[in-house]
Amino acid sequence: MLKIDDINVYYGAIHAIQGVSFEVGRGEIVTLIGANGAGKSTILKTISGLLRSKTGSMTFLDKNISLIDPPKLTNMGLSHVPEGRRIFLRMSVEENLEMGAYTRSGSESKASMLDVFSRFPRLLERRKQIAGTLSGGEQQMLAIGRALMSRPELIMFDEPSMGLAPMLVNQIFDIIKELNSQGVTILLVEQNARMALKLADRGYVLESGRITLSDKASVLLDNEAVKKAYLGN
Repeated sequence: MLKIDDINVYYGAIHAIQGVSFEVGRGEIVTLIGANGAGKSTILKTISGLLRSKTGSMTFLDKNISLIDPPKLTNMGLSHVPEGRRIFLRMSVEENLEMGAYTRSGSESKASMLDVFSRFPRLLERRKQIAGTLSGGEQQMLAIGRALMSRPELIMFDEPSMGLAPMLVNQIFDIIKELNSQGVTILLVEQNARMALKLADRGYVLESGRITLSDKASVLLDNEAVKKAYLGN
């Protein structure tokens, strides 16, 4: 579904992403793990069209997306739940969700909102509430709901557990697992490497802008180097 081939991304003179290649098959959960600053979020931003690669190519559903703008990517079925949620704090829950469907027709938007409210009853209860007054867990639900409003085929999650209590982290991961069981492909960036690998089908290890290891998630969980660097063993 998604193929990244030899991308190189710079922040000024800093070579942040160095010759990265990987792919995500339809129906998979694939995770990128690595230390803070390894380049995980930069990769997702590049796929989303927020940053540009100097080289290589990116294809989504067999179409080259290397130079496509973010709104068109959303229409193609690619959604991004960014690090830190990035919801519109001064808008209501309902208005945030509407923003997620701005590329869709009114009838599609209404149907999507009903689906989101069925998944997240808490958001239905708070549909008129200002988003900035929600709890951290509720804001993460809203960020996921906003991404679902465009009816994506692939969702990229960037640190969905950040700043959440353990019970809420489990709830968010259950939501990701459920979405995948319903046919949504997942690309997951997550600091909690153990939880990410337990959830994922396959994983890639990113170090200083380069992919240094890739394998089935279950194999990476048992890899001694991965255990030592990322799993606290």
